[in-house]
Amino acid sequence: MPRVSQLYFKTAIVFLILGIGLGLQMSISGTHNVTGAHAHANLLGWVTMALFGGYYALNPAKAQARLALVQYGVYTAGVVIMIPALYLMLSGDPSLEPAVAAGSLIAFLGVILFAVVVFGPDRKQASSATHPAAAE
Repeated sequence: MPRVSQLYFKTAIVFLILGIGLGLQMSISGTHNVTGAHAHANLLGWVTMALFGGYYALNPAKAQARLALVQYGVYTAGVVIMIPALYLMLSGDPSLEPAVAAGSLIAFLGVILFAVVVFGPDRKQASSATHPAAAE
């Protein structure tokens, strides 16, 4: 399995544990003010990262490109900034709204980079287009 896939799956599991922990905390305390952080940890952390990892596992040529690791780093940094800031903001600290916005924008940049990876050419296809004999 490509390294970037392994990184995404391992990071996704961390966010799954965090998301479930947030859900348990809300359930046990009866206070549901951090529902947004719980949802974002599960959807952007667990689900989206697992889907990114699955895509890279199914497309190992694209997973080998440096852009794949850059995309992982940018997206992960955005989510790591956004989730705790959102949790603390929803817990009563409105001063963290700029950090939530910054994390959101960084995560969005990671999604845009993923789109570049998905819509960009495969390494094999690009090399055979410039060297037709390599395709034979």
